Amino acid sequence: MKNKLRIIGGDWRSRQLSFVDAPGLRPTPARVRETLFNWLQYEIVGKQCLDLYAGSGALGFEAASRGAKSVIQVESNAQACRCLKENAVILSAAERITVVQSDVFRYLAGDAQAFDVVFLDPPFGLNLVVQTCQQLEAYGWLAKHAKIYVETERHFDFSGMPENWRQLKSKSAGEVGYHLFERD
Repeated sequence: MKNKLRIIGGDWRSRQLSFVDAPGLRPTPARVRETLFNWLQYEIVGKQCLDLYAGSGALGFEAASRGAKSVIQVESNAQACRCLKENAVILSAAERITVVQSDVFRYLAGDAQAFDVVFLDPPFGLNLVVQTCQQLEAYGWLAKHAKIYVETERHFDFSGMPENWRQLKSKSAGEVGYHLFERD
């Protein structure tokens, strides 16, 4: 079964995209995306973005719609990856959006490039956030003042996050907590 989400801003505003119904996949709600991209309004244009646990692709497609130079979407689910690729073709965005089918930790163990903005929205309840953030920092995936968006369960313990990151913003909506960090 395919579900729909709507891009809320930028070149592809109001375009609807399909995504698969897969375990642990929950697209970032529109009102959360709107707040996030208000936070990032001066940080997206011309930037290189990494969308980890891409799922529906809502964050990566929204970033590309708002002028990101490039977006790499990393997702392990084969069906979700096919859908991400189809959506990139539908939007004529295959040159700006690259879909990588891989486990996130395997991907982060590969050859690093420094990203300006990273979206991190793993399945809830699997304790993936802190370890993923540590690997982003340790393996050289972040530009000097990179912004890192982290979506978690509402009440999340951020113990063990990289010490050189500072939290810029934090809000919640329902059972979702969403947070913006900056690498110092």
